[in-house]
Amino acid sequence: MADLTTMPMAKALNAGLRKAMQDDRKVMLMGEDIGALGGVFRITEGLQAEFGRTRVLDTPLAESGIIGSAIGLAMRGYRPICEIQFDGFIYPGFDQITSQLAKMTNRHEGQVQMPVVIRVPYGGHIGAIEHHQESPEAYFAHTAGLRLVSPSTPNDAYWMIQEAVRSNDPVMFFEPKSRYWPKGEVDLAASAAPLHASRVVRSGTEVTVLAHGAMVSVLLQAAEVAAAEGTSIEVIDLRSLSPIDYGPILESVHKTGRLVVAQEAPGFVSIASEIAATVTERAFYSLQAPVLRVSGFDAPFPPAKLETLYLPDADRILDAVDRSLAY
Repeated sequence: MADLTTMPMAKALNAGLRKAMQDDRKVMLMGEDIGALGGVFRITEGLQAEFGRTRVLDTPLAESGIIGSAIGLAMRGYRPICEIQFDGFIYPGFDQITSQLAKMTNRHEGQVQMPVVIRVPYGGHIGAIEHHQESPEAYFAHTAGLRLVSPSTPNDAYWMIQEAVRSNDPVMFFEPKSRYWPKGEVDLAASAAPLHASRVVRSGTEVTVLAHGAMVSVLLQAAEVAAAEGTSIEVIDLRSLSPIDYGPILESVHKTGRLVVAQEAPGFVSIASEIAATVTERAFYSLQAPVLRVSGFDAPFPPAKLETLYLPDADRILDAVDRSLAY
């Protein structure tokens, strides 16, 4: 039986973290200003008061230290969840993540598990300054040993964070910060799709469009406009960036013959590049047009007043759809 409620993604993540901590006393939170303050986005608000300072730790401003400590805690049987305050702050912890966290289980031939979740608020649309609106997911998708996921709805956020915590492998949990506040339905009784499943969120027949995180809402806007103009677009929410669930993607491309992949990150050597290459390899004879990519530009993220020029919008998606249909 459904137990539906309406809440923004920020509250859904808070509720999901609370449930994970209630279910397992080994689950703990670590990060900068996540305790009394509740984090800069208030995702952990109230959790330190409920679970105490030993389970919700305010850390120094040292991402390498946060990740390194989480690795040690995981080796002792804990399930730490680390918050990186903003996407662009993750790089001081990059070595710990890619050289240690990702490789520890393989280094010990499977005898050491690394149940660590790293929460990363990422992406633009919030009018912030440098290092606060980046999309670094491709760096980590390239690293074997890490799982990467990104919810686009409050319901997915609530369930995916709990599934990530239960994983015995390290999970990079990319949270689209521009989607923290829009509200959506959350079913507290029925789990969402599996953690690493992509999903069709709007059916269509002429062109498949695909994205993850905040870009999914942009695709749905574009699909509405296209429908009013007589074009049927199928929208897929990727949800998992590593591993990628290609089943629904390939099934859709076999039906429509066309694919447009969208992302906020720059296009060169990216998630979109990987999907375009793989779909071309595995569905070549179904394609009626090249796989097209719509992305941020191959340049540093600009000042806030220029972000709308940098980030893909519905117009750029529809332009790619038109180019695909023109072949």
